[in-house]
Amino acid sequence: MQFTFTGKDKEIIDLLTQTVKQHDIDGYLVGGYVRDKILDRPSTDIDVVCVGDGIDFAQKFARLCPRSTRVNVFKNFGTAQVVVDGFEVEFVGARKESYRSDSRKPIVENGTFQDDQNRRDLTINTLAISLRETDHYTIIDTFGGLKDLENKIIKTPLDPRITFSDDPLRILRAIRFATQLGFNIEASTWDGIVTMAERLSIISQERITTEINKIILAQKPSLGFYALDDAGILKSVIPEMCDLKGVDVRNGVGHKDNFHHTLEVLDNLSEHTDNLWLRWAALMHDIAKPATKRFSRQHGWTFHGHEVVGVPMTKTIFKRMKLPLDKTLSYVQKLVRLHLRPISLTKDNITDSAIRRLLFDAGEDIDDLMKLCRADITSKNPRKVQNYLHNYDIVTQKLIEVEEKDQIRNWQPPLSGTEIMTLFDLKPSKTVGILKTAIKDAILDGVIPNSYDDALAYCKRLMAERESSEPA
Repeated sequence: MQFTFTGKDKEIIDLLTQTVKQHDIDGYLVGGYVRDKILDRPSTDIDVVCVGDGIDFAQKFARLCPRSTRVNVFKNFGTAQVVVDGFEVEFVGARKESYRSDSRKPIVENGTFQDDQNRRDLTINTLAISLRETDHYTIIDTFGGLKDLENKIIKTPLDPRITFSDDPLRILRAIRFATQLGFNIEASTWDGIVTMAERLSIISQERITTEINKIILAQKPSLGFYALDDAGILKSVIPEMCDLKGVDVRNGVGHKDNFHHTLEVLDNLSEHTDNLWLRWAALMHDIAKPATKRFSRQHGWTFHGHEVVGVPMTKTIFKRMKLPLDKTLSYVQKLVRLHLRPISLTKDNITDSAIRRLLFDAGEDIDDLMKLCRADITSKNPRKVQNYLHNYDIVTQKLIEVEEKDQIRNWQPPLSGTEIMTLFDLKPSKTVGILKTAIKDAILDGVIPNSYDDALAYCKRLMAERESSEPA
């Protein structure tokens, strides 16, 4: 099969072939870049392998670029990167590598082009193009990757047990690519995944989490999570998700399988957003249901407080997975904590006070919260789905109206704690907090208007009542 470059990256490919010709370098386009070009998928990462010194190749290439181009060198890994017109061109020398049975770090040696092909994870990632050609490039297909692309098959180039033993992260990469591309994992490769899954214990948490995040960002991430579960991997990565599985029945009353429900919510949400952390909120929103599950004759199955218990559980999972513990975690926790609030508003007559409180608590994340809540509708009854969506439309319209009128989103009470202390000659104390909270509640409940003067007058009245009630 021959391939002709016609896109924005053609100029870069031409410069690479020119570098190869001038310096007699044995260089190749390899891996994901070639695969994605064949599949007509967008790609800004160009991987280049040469037999010899990849860093030297990068420096020679950069000197030929018409614009001043910096070479980022990573000596410890023997790689270099050049960024050109939005494309990241990665250079590396051909190598062979393997892992000791108890080590996370590979033994890396210089190798031939075939050695480099042999170490690759999947047949669809072994496809290569020699840069010695200058126009119609021939696809080098050592392991039948083109056929596997055509048949939508995920398969290892060598015996799966050897491939996965050498670098166990390839287990997750196989599942990730199957998820991203919508491909099926070939039977012997799947058996190798199941057999070698325990080898993942030698891989760093950061590398594992990177692959999990890529699965979460897939068009239909549930495919990856079902595969992780079937392979016995999920229980060691996010065991709390495995606890969601199953349906208990008492007195003929059952509840939905919260594992399937969570993945349905994730898929629903993924149709409307590429926000990784909003998708994480979908994964976490019901994570505490097993811990809060109760049964009573009067109410059947309940999960009271799961939105509250889920907040610290989310932090535990983020810490274990080496995910950010800064404002990113706070954002996910906020959505977990608030995900039932809009639902409750659809069941009652909506008051401006309730809307103001939701706007205040959600702030700038109110739109993401509503996306999560809409995704949380997984009923198989079309009429119920339409009713829920209609109710959410009413809530959304009310949110818009109240925000336009009261400007509550990202709002802070007009009278600060510092001003309260100055006005009434108070020291930092419980009293200051009580007054500040009372002002906030009065405005959110519509008792007083949202203005400095009204807040000040209300605070003076509260102080007068407090002083008159104190014993002489």
